[in-house]
Amino acid sequence: MSILDLEVKISEIEMKLNEISLDDQEEIEELQQQLNRYKKRAYQHLTAWDHVTLARHSKRPKARDYIEYIFDSFIELHGDRLYRDDEAIIGGIAKLGNQAVTVIAHQKGCTTAENIKCNFGMPHPEGYRKALRLMKQAEKFNRPIITFIDTPGAYPGPEAEERGQGHAIAECLREMSNLTVPTLSIVIGEGGSGGALALGVSDEIWMLEYAIYSILSPEGFASILYKDGSRAQEAAEVMKLTAKEYLDRGIIEKIIKEPIGGAHQFPQYVFDQLKEQLNGYLSQVKKMTTRQLLNKRYKKYRLIGEYDSLNR
Repeated sequence: MSILDLEVKISEIEMKLNEISLDDQEEIEELQQQLNRYKKRAYQHLTAWDHVTLARHSKRPKARDYIEYIFDSFIELHGDRLYRDDEAIIGGIAKLGNQAVTVIAHQKGCTTAENIKCNFGMPHPEGYRKALRLMKQAEKFNRPIITFIDTPGAYPGPEAEERGQGHAIAECLREMSNLTVPTLSIVIGEGGSGGALALGVSDEIWMLEYAIYSILSPEGFASILYKDGSRAQEAAEVMKLTAKEYLDRGIIEKIIKEPIGGAHQFPQYVFDQLKEQLNGYLSQVKKMTTRQLLNKRYKKYRLIGEYDSLNR
């Protein structure tokens, strides 16, 4: 039974609970126990595809939700100073406690209209150029940079290619690897392809428990490897795209715990936890010199490269 089938079963039990009179206490307790058993079963042994399903869940909190709750006085900045403002990437200046930071994030929508407006979280080149402009501004004013990653990938349309999609991503990769301020990336949902990596070359990478991070979508991977996009579930297992896999390989530093059912079940729990850990991280990196930061970043990605070479 897939995670979606189990969620349907859980919803059926919840509906029954709502219909029962408060006088039927025994039936309520029995259904509540049944509900807890299903939830425990559903989220104890998730497959890689279950993680993909949860990472893409339409009710999952979006980047703007995290920004509004975690940070104070967020001032959004717009445009790349070349073409236009891309709403698939949002960014600006905010405060976390007494610390000024620059926040940059992929933004998905909650409704169809919002998703169309922000292109389903798939940035154009101007989005990455906006992100790069904000990174260089943060470096100039010595502000730590925090990025939230949640995209299926950069927009692959012809107009994006005409405006230099590959070059814009490459510039982000190059410049982010050399920034002289602390950087932290948090994968909150779907981290797909170079579109995600463009905001992910950081000193540390954290992932939410049910988030995914991969070189491309499972559907795309299956189309290339098996010549059959319908084998996406099989491809997801091969891709090793879960937070635990990345932690075991030393690619990420931390997994942010989610409530049973995913972040959308109890967003406040995730927001509070993340806010506390971000405060701790900023206090820690304040003590590091620029040379120490750059050396640490270099060693991190050198070790990742060595690990990949040894395991090919």
